[in-house]
Amino acid sequence: MRTLPDHVPRLTKAELAVFISGVASMGLEILAGRIVAPQFGSSIYTWGSIIGIFLAALSLGYHQGGKRAARATNREMAWLFIATAAYVAVLLFARDALLTTTATINLPPRYASLPAIIIMFGPPTYFLGFISPYAAQLSQKEGIGEASGHVYALGTIGSIVGTFATTFLLIPSLSIDQIGLLFGILLVVTAIALELPKPSRKPTIGAFFVVILLVGAAAGGTAGYSVQGEVVHQTQTPYQELTVADSGDTRTMYLDGKRHSAMDLQNPNRHVFDYTRYFHMPYLFHDDPDEIERVLFVGGGGFTGPTRFIEEYDATVDVVEIDPDVIDAAETYFDVEESDQLNIYNEDGRMFLQNTDHTYDAIVLDAYKMDKVPHELTTEEFMTEVDDRLNDDGVLVANVISAPSGPASDFYRAEYKTMEQVFPQVYAFRTSSANVVQNIELVATKDGDRLTQTDLEARNDERDIGIDLSDEVGTYIESTATDDVPVLRDDRGSVDALLDPMLGQRYVIEESESETDSNSDSETATDTENRSLVTIDPEPEPEFEFDPKQDNPTIVAD
Repeated sequence: MRTLPDHVPRLTKAELAVFISGVASMGLEILAGRIVAPQFGSSIYTWGSIIGIFLAALSLGYHQGGKRAARATNREMAWLFIATAAYVAVLLFARDALLTTTATINLPPRYASLPAIIIMFGPPTYFLGFISPYAAQLSQKEGIGEASGHVYALGTIGSIVGTFATTFLLIPSLSIDQIGLLFGILLVVTAIALELPKPSRKPTIGAFFVVILLVGAAAGGTAGYSVQGEVVHQTQTPYQELTVADSGDTRTMYLDGKRHSAMDLQNPNRHVFDYTRYFHMPYLFHDDPDEIERVLFVGGGGFTGPTRFIEEYDATVDVVEIDPDVIDAAETYFDVEESDQLNIYNEDGRMFLQNTDHTYDAIVLDAYKMDKVPHELTTEEFMTEVDDRLNDDGVLVANVISAPSGPASDFYRAEYKTMEQVFPQVYAFRTSSANVVQNIELVATKDGDRLTQTDLEARNDERDIGIDLSDEVGTYIESTATDDVPVLRDDRGSVDALLDPMLGQRYVIEESESETDSNSDSETATDTENRSLVTIDPEPEPEFEFDPKQDNPTIVAD
């Protein structure tokens, strides 16, 4: 009787090598997106560069490996795996320096990530490219066709395993350093396996030293502090790199290295980022603010907007956040707690709108990044779904990152035009007086009558909505030109092209330093704040600088 092991195919050393090379190459490719995103973003241009460089490096490795395949041996393959593992160790140790250095190369923004990807991932992928022709040469299959087909199949199966394992298991569970260490150890173990049963002295010593390098590189990461401040939490989520860091009394959530939410640890209800104050605009646009009973936030982050609504208003707040790790971080580090008044849903925003039975008096769309915008949350079809979920007097607020004019304004103006296809009235408010990339707040209503800035100022004076929005009303944009931008639709993926002019430009966030919000009955109660500008600037030579001697810093052109 045949035992179970008799039914299980046993891989030869050559087959094992080509399988592991597939696992490692695709695993590193998925990991590359996470490594370069904090510096260069995760746009289609970044991912296109990653895929292109990996294919080019593998092709070159295939070519060179094929030329040398006649003298291929298991020991040659072992050295290739050791060399690849050594480069992974270098990558873990020096990735921040390499990213920073390559970012200074003067290239158009859409190509800016190419040097980093070539230097960081070209060599190890090139080494792995040798494995397939070597394995075909050493294969026990008869005939070139059978040998090459067998190698292609095993390599592809390995690539599938590497893709799914990295995507669904490793990235959600481990840090970049831990994943890199795991791949490095896998490569070293494979190298040793190729040398068994009698491993040679030099490859064994080489493998030993590479393991030391890998462990040292993985263990030598940040020791709890970065330029973002004191790191209190950091993880790789299914969607992005998430960091929570404290700087003074401010706790900030970073997504892919960019500021997303902030909380004053001494005064948690304060609006640290000024643009979140605009989320209260529905209370000026709605005919009767007392009738705003249910509000939806699409995009949670640190939940600073929703939690302020809960404290300020007698309204039920639903928050839809696609990233479960963001929700966990908000609950753990931003004191967010689900309650009768706050409902948290871990879903895609558009799917939630399609499936929910609720209608809303206000919807706040806060799911965009500067370099990564979910196309499905920008289109005319999506805005129609939003319109269907809004009550007759409902108000939509969309937090768009763009410039108010010039080439970098294309996304804001296209979104404005798209919303105009669905809503009778669309309004725009800038959050900074400088003509730079910033948060621009779009407000859409179902009301056919247009409100002027004067109307909004009067409502702000008359209504007790818990916050003085006079400064925000003062940023009213009178008109928005849309003749040269498209309407965004589901079947037209033009968002990345619209974001392209913003790549590499300075992103300005206006930040309030102190605040006492109210439109209360007290005659002396006012809304006072000192605003400063916080910038996220990937460029080595900034277009603007700040004068720290001023009480209220403003942008000073070079």
